[in-house]
Amino acid sequence: MNPSPQKIEDLSPIGDNADGESLTVEQAIANLESADLGLRFYAAWWLGRFRIGEAAAITALIKALEDEADRTPEGGYPLRRNAARALGKLGDRQAVLPLIACLDCSDFYVREAAVQSLEMLGDPVCIPALINLLTLGLQGEQLVSEQPDLSQPYDALLEALGTLRATEFIPLVKPFLEHPIELVQYAAARAMYQLTQEPVYGERLVQALAGEKLQLRRAVLADLGAIGYLPAADAIAQTLAENSLKLISLKGLLEHQVNHITPSILSEGAIKVMHLMDSLL
Repeated sequence: MNPSPQKIEDLSPIGDNADGESLTVEQAIANLESADLGLRFYAAWWLGRFRIGEAAAITALIKALEDEADRTPEGGYPLRRNAARALGKLGDRQAVLPLIACLDCSDFYVREAAVQSLEMLGDPVCIPALINLLTLGLQGEQLVSEQPDLSQPYDALLEALGTLRATEFIPLVKPFLEHPIELVQYAAARAMYQLTQEPVYGERLVQALAGEKLQLRRAVLADLGAIGYLPAADAIAQTLAENSLKLISLKGLLEHQVNHITPSILSEGAIKVMHLMDSLL
């Protein structure tokens, strides 16, 4: 059975060890070679959570991407998933090619984690591989007729292509604006705004903030923060969602403003966003 894109899988550990105080860097790296699968799983999470970018950690995590021992009854690869997620957080581009290889894994969540980490690493060499997965949902430049197709992490793929500025592939991104799954539609609008800077795509996300489902409103808040769409500021502040998420979204808008202005000079838009953030505190 293909997983639903709206399912969020929590692979972080639960329990007394989740604060990370019980491990040292050396122990975590050593645990990735342990016969105890639980220790290996936790070590991969821990190295990513605490941003341990030592060469030995990177090497061990890359090796874990090919693990065959940690399997679920359904055929998933939990250790590979955690290793893929960790490598994206650590920012070492020697993980790019191993993560691209993960896009052929039979585990949906390994592919999803690899796509998200490739987006974080930001190396455009992965774009052709991402496009290969995306086009599995297309016939030419149209969605395949049996949509919704849940076989690939289309929302993650679209977000990555937007972040990587894959402008030459706009005709392959645009059809997903009509995907029957709303999260995929929003990911496509996010990507199209990043690729074209056309306000129509930002406004589509603003309109989605008025949707009935809280989970979807949360996703759109993240999308608007990621693209820094300043005209969304008021709508973000008024969205029926947690103030913490609205603050994160507004922080994204503010960072985009600050990164595109002369140092020591704040634009009117940036000042407005700061006032909105103050009102939510």
